[in-house]
Amino acid sequence: MATIKLLVDGGAMKPGPAIAQQLGPMGINIGKVISEVNTATSMFKGMQVPVNLDVDAKTKSFTVKVLTPSVSALIKKEAGIELASGERKKYQVGNISIEQLISVTNQKFSSMLAKDFRSALKSVIGSCMTMGILIESQDPKEFLQNLEAGKYDKEIKAKKTDTDPKKLKELKEYFQQVQTKQQAAKKAEEEAKAAEEAAKAAAATAKPAEGAAAATPAAATPAATAKPAAAAKK
Repeated sequence: MATIKLLVDGGAMKPGPAIAQQLGPMGINIGKVISEVNTATSMFKGMQVPVNLDVDAKTKSFTVKVLTPSVSALIKKEAGIELASGERKKYQVGNISIEQLISVTNQKFSSMLAKDFRSALKSVIGSCMTMGILIESQDPKEFLQNLEAGKYDKEIKAKKTDTDPKKLKELKEYFQQVQTKQQAAKKAEEEAKAAEEAAKAAAATAKPAEGAAAATPAAATPAATAKPAAAAKK
């Protein structure tokens, strides 16, 4: 029995040289593997999912074992985004609820090193901080402080994972305001940078012109001194 580890697009695995090189020599039906993997990972569409294939080369049989996606992939799914923030201190890219945070923790808890659920939850909060994700319209640090103060004990104890539609709408509207402010700040920053570059270019252009102007009087000096000599000949 051999175990082949794969990282596939949920519900959208496609044939490729990597899988063919591993399964081809064993005589395993690659089309069947892809079909079963896609069925098993269909719930994770739009996410990269780790999959283990336990293959028996003698019987040509295999078993698909789907592992949970990474914490960051699950957070992206909950936030409805494709990329994390490249500058988390300046730009936030999503806003999730405590229920969505609990859902991510639930899915990853069994594979995490955390000693209890609350510790695992804090680890996921740390990932949100790194990715530029707000939680309950708060910076993750502020959210963590409120968590420690017991504000979300009820939801955590119940391990609630369903967010009220009205609440989701409010989180979305708040984040739209955040995005508007971020876009305005970014535009102002770009305009200031463009103005600075223009000023530097203007200064660089002015320096040669100043040098040429300074050279003009020096060039005129010989002509001025030549006049008395001409007069002396007369």
